[in-house]
Amino acid sequence: MSHSPGFLARVAVAKSKIKETSVEAVAARIKSGESLILVDTREDEEWKAGHIPGAVHIGKGVIERDIEQQMPNKSAEIILYCGGGFRSAIAAESLQQMGYTNVLSMDGGYRTWKEKGLPTVLP
Repeated sequence: MSHSPGFLARVAVAKSKIKETSVEAVAARIKSGESLILVDTREDEEWKAGHIPGAVHIGKGVIERDIEQQMPNKSAEIILYCGGGFRSAIAAESLQQMGYTNVLSMDGGYRTWKEKGLPTVLP
């Protein structure tokens, strides 16, 4: 998918203000038995088509509205992912502005997760 210059500029600003993690780092942490809070920020149809095991779905369009009810601990580590790591970066920046202090965006997103053959939940 080709992204517009304005969107890419917005993502670049967000990425300059947040922390990111890699698909490999998240997979290694899961493999070691660590319990992670993974939030899939993709659209409903994307979530239904497949997602990372153990993830919860809070789409980017509603994350600011719903996050405090589902995850009230603003110091808990929360790893966000989307299709490629762009929307989750914007969502991470937004959560930081809401007072969440330990939010990461998974660079590469679900697309890279699948490309590496990592476990998924499919319909």
